[in-house]
Amino acid sequence: MNPETTHSALVEARHLSVSYGAKRAVDDVSFTIPKGRVVGLLGHNGAGKTTLMKAMVGLAQPQGELTVLGLNPLKQRVELLQSACYIPDVAILPRWARVEDLITLMSGLHPKFSADRARALLKRTSVKLSDKVKALSKGMVVQAHLALVAAIDARLMILDEPTLGLDVLSRKAFYEMLIDEWCDGERSVLISTHQVEEIESLLSDVLMLNEGKLVLSISLEDMDRRFVALSHDASVADEMAAAHPLLKYRVQGVGSMNQASLFDGEPPAHLQALGKRMRPSLVDLFVALTRKPELDRTQF
Repeated sequence: MNPETTHSALVEARHLSVSYGAKRAVDDVSFTIPKGRVVGLLGHNGAGKTTLMKAMVGLAQPQGELTVLGLNPLKQRVELLQSACYIPDVAILPRWARVEDLITLMSGLHPKFSADRARALLKRTSVKLSDKVKALSKGMVVQAHLALVAAIDARLMILDEPTLGLDVLSRKAFYEMLIDEWCDGERSVLISTHQVEEIESLLSDVLMLNEGKLVLSISLEDMDRRFVALSHDASVADEMAAAHPLLKYRVQGVGSMNQASLFDGEPPAHLQALGKRMRPSLVDLFVALTRKPELDRTQF
């Protein structure tokens, strides 16, 4: 995810901005997405996630440099969408159609769509080919949509809040199908979601936006090396605070060590002796870097 790393990159952005009138929704972001990655795009409502995704598929006009699969999304959108899939947060399927009709429709519309592959993927769900879309639950519609999209021989999948409004079992089934049936070490997927805890174990990388600016672009492996949390007793809270941690928060600890401080880099040695090293969660890091009042956990 290093902006300077371009080898085998499927997406490359350099000083990318997108404005709507006077408002800059995406503000001077630079990143790459290599092949074979599962990237989480995180940010509060209004952070610029959807705008960034739209720019990547040619639905928003950016300033700066952006190539997706080696193509210009605005000028080469038709060619791009033969090898990139996009499911927006308001994606719908025609309610009048049967699932088999949708497979027939996709077969005629997309040159890289496999009807046999779609039918095989649908067997993983409770959706039947004879079902009408209007008779399906919201979770089943999302499963059917993923099966149709995943049956396209694409290299990049872009998902904007794909499981919004679904129950936990439907979300789990969606992500299991995505990882098991689509991710193969060559393709990459970019997922925007608010369910950070649920997808953390699936991700290889994270992009974090805050009010249009990219505040973090990192692999999960590098994140674990860079950020350190110390659980500690309340009696040493002032000493921890003096080192200016990114975040102070409560943890489920044993005994009195139920407070934690999150640091960018190794904390001073004398502080490490006062606490117990622990792995910060992606949620904790998200709160620390995108601090919003409704999610501020610094008050003990």
